[in-house]
Amino acid sequence: MRFRHPDGTTVHLAYCTNVHPAETLDGVLAQLRDHCEPVRRRLGRDRLGIGLWLAKDAAHALVTDPSALRALRTELDRRGLEVVTLNGFPYQGFGAEEVKYRVYRPDWADPERLDHTTALARVLAGLLPDDVTEGSVSTLPLAWRTDLPPHPSPTGPIPAGPLPEDRVESGRKALVTLAERLDALAELTGRSIRVGLEPEPGCVVETTRDAIAPLTAIAHDRIGICVDTCHLATSFEDPQTALDALTSAGIPVVKSQLSAALHAEHPHLPEVRAALAAFDEPRFLHQTRTATAAGLRGTDDLGEALRGDSLPDAGPWRAHFHVPLHAAPAAPLTSTLPVLKAALARLVGGPRPLTRHLEVETYTWQALPPELRPRGRSQLADGIAAELALARDLLTDLGLKELP
Repeated sequence: MRFRHPDGTTVHLAYCTNVHPAETLDGVLAQLRDHCEPVRRRLGRDRLGIGLWLAKDAAHALVTDPSALRALRTELDRRGLEVVTLNGFPYQGFGAEEVKYRVYRPDWADPERLDHTTALARVLAGLLPDDVTEGSVSTLPLAWRTDLPPHPSPTGPIPAGPLPEDRVESGRKALVTLAERLDALAELTGRSIRVGLEPEPGCVVETTRDAIAPLTAIAHDRIGICVDTCHLATSFEDPQTALDALTSAGIPVVKSQLSAALHAEHPHLPEVRAALAAFDEPRFLHQTRTATAAGLRGTDDLGEALRGDSLPDAGPWRAHFHVPLHAAPAAPLTSTLPVLKAALARLVGGPRPLTRHLEVETYTWQALPPELRPRGRSQLADGIAAELALARDLLTDLGLKELP
């Protein structure tokens, strides 16, 4: 979906396909048929933007076979779909029964992350619509904050020590190399692909504030930040303050993922604990945070927060659980949709947009409590379309005009 900002800029809105598990190119093509096109039809649109998630094998197939890339581009056109952004955070296995810490491997200290992101940029340059010259890729914010075993993901306690500085430095150097490759790609294709670190609780770059120093050190306009409004809210960041700081530091907002976290206003109450427990599921990490007078406190997962007194409960808790934008959880819980609205107002509600790429990312539909999960493809398509409709309404309320 495209929108015209009052300054004349085109702003793109998509939804992220990491909600549909697929590890291969055939799986991606099936997604377009079974999920993406039905969402477009529900919205009554001739054209719908999707933020593709391409796992390692799918990306490799596309970057090594020009005919496969052409076939994907043709299929997108045939189904009324367009791609200006990719989600490059998960590397593989995002549809597995247990993801948890796996999603942070490989990190930016591993050559596989640089190679994969380079492949994604090359693929995206070939998928951009003819009238679009700029694409974006969101990626892991350097690494998880501690060393993780490469295989498999741990289910027990994580080492308490910080990630060794040499690995952090290797990650920074890899991003510099990536910037050089993106420059070369732009010169070769005429398409500018930018990559944004996506701050996430528990990572080396947990907040937008954490991103400023490494991105300032890289100092390249093709490497910036992806602002995920669920992560922003989970870390209790004020959107206005965070985005103003990025602007002052000259850090480009490459894209923003429109998402909402789980909010519990009174976590000390037994009924609130019981409601939160329904969202404690085994597939994804749900980092949980609370703001205290001494600063932010948190746990790596919601279950850990619910056990004993590991997290202070005198103030509200927020959990990294991407809840549907249009359907807040039932009381006594709610979502951080107000944070999303405040961030969006700053991102695109001013005299000029801070970013041109917006992506609804609710990958946890099938991780919701059983009674809230969609039953089948049709209900899932209905839910995704409802999220996009809400995002569309927020944009038009801010003065943007929906384009055909």
